[in-house]
Amino acid sequence: MKSITVIFFLFSVASAFVPNASQSNFGIAPRLGNRISQTAMAERKAGVSSPEELKSFVESAGSRLLVVDVRNPDASAEPGDQKSITVAAVPSDDFRPQAQHLIFDRSTDSMPLPDVEKNTPIITHCGGGGRGQKAKDYLMANGFTDVLNGGGPKETECWNEFGDK
Repeated sequence: MKSITVIFFLFSVASAFVPNASQSNFGIAPRLGNRISQTAMAERKAGVSSPEELKSFVESAGSRLLVVDVRNPDASAEPGDQKSITVAAVPSDDFRPQAQHLIFDRSTDSMPLPDVEKNTPIITHCGGGGRGQKAKDYLMANGFTDVLNGGGPKETECWNEFGDK
């Protein structure tokens, strides 16, 4: 009987990591999958938008989207970023053409304001969302009406929705 229990347990655990495991007859994988996604969401910093919200925002913004990188210039690039050794937010024709690098200064709780219409769709980001949220709040307090906090490269699922814009 012990071997049957162990086999059932191993199958149940393994099925949680198999694609389409939500179709498992045992109903274990869907519950585990929900816990995993809730945990990932709980680890996201306060104010960081969900990947789904960012995807919708990016699609509706189209070419009007402005991505504002608020990291300090000495912040290191994420591993695997082949574009530069330091923050790579300076726009060019082929790399992040819809981005601006406007540093949010924590000591003054301020930043330069982007020279765009107040209703321009804006995503703020830093490394993981803390400074990005402060920048979002600052922009909204200064009359910008369509601003989301995208987190940053550490929020991989979010970053995948806008990081190359």
